[in-house]
Amino acid sequence: MKPNPMPTPPVLAESHLDEIRTLIEQRSAILLDASRERFFSTRVREFLEEKELPDGGELLRSVRGSSIEYEELLERLLTQETSFFRYPAVYEALQKKILPEVQERKVWHNPRTLRIWSAGCSTGEEPYSIAITVTDSLKFAEAWEIEILATDISRRALRHAERGHYPKRSLQYMEPRHVDAHFESTKVGYQIRQRTRRMISFAHMNLAEAPYVGKLDCIFCMNVLMYFSEERRLQILRRFYDALEPGGFFVLGHSETLSNLPMKFESVVLGDCRIYRKPVAAELNRALAVVESGL
Repeated sequence: MKPNPMPTPPVLAESHLDEIRTLIEQRSAILLDASRERFFSTRVREFLEEKELPDGGELLRSVRGSSIEYEELLERLLTQETSFFRYPAVYEALQKKILPEVQERKVWHNPRTLRIWSAGCSTGEEPYSIAITVTDSLKFAEAWEIEILATDISRRALRHAERGHYPKRSLQYMEPRHVDAHFESTKVGYQIRQRTRRMISFAHMNLAEAPYVGKLDCIFCMNVLMYFSEERRLQILRRFYDALEPGGFFVLGHSETLSNLPMKFESVVLGDCRIYRKPVAAELNRALAVVESGL
């Protein structure tokens, strides 16, 4: 008896990869450039084999003809590792620098509002970490109107985030007091408590096409801007800058920096963490410019 022949591996030509890159940039403004070549081709090949398609041409026909297939491929290419309190220094900066400054600036406001945007929230660990930090650090938190806006381009990741259910290994590096206060134990993991979940509004959003979301005290955009071209990054950063309150903060990934921008953020270094602040004087200067132009 002859052994079954090995299945023929699907054909994925460089031209197919180029067309997929172009399609993604046209539809989602996401640039998967040469710096991610090995990662990109590996993920596309895995997707091709999973779908049991014979070649890249069939894959292109599939994703062009079905928004569901397109989004599934895009999610495969954008999936990143994430965890609760992934960069501890960032949450220490939120606790010791950002929240105290917001509280001091708004202590006499009525109502007292705190608005934070997690732009590129993935499966929810980042916005929940923000919510936990805010709850534990903001004095008289019950006297504040708190909203954490959490957005992502991946609908699958957002569904996971909204469920708020995580396996035990996801919480293994969290402080026990945080786990006890903000999670309920289940048979297979942990469920975020409703009082923490209610602080967060999840929404599907592509940052390249993001609508106006109102004024914000802080924006987290960690390890996301690298997926856009330099021109798109500048557009997104300008939108972030305009959305921040005077004195508002902007948080990037630990290996990302802001340089050569027309918007002048102030750099604040706290231990191992660098964050950025919109100058308090920026809004005043803009208002004066408007008045002067009308004279």
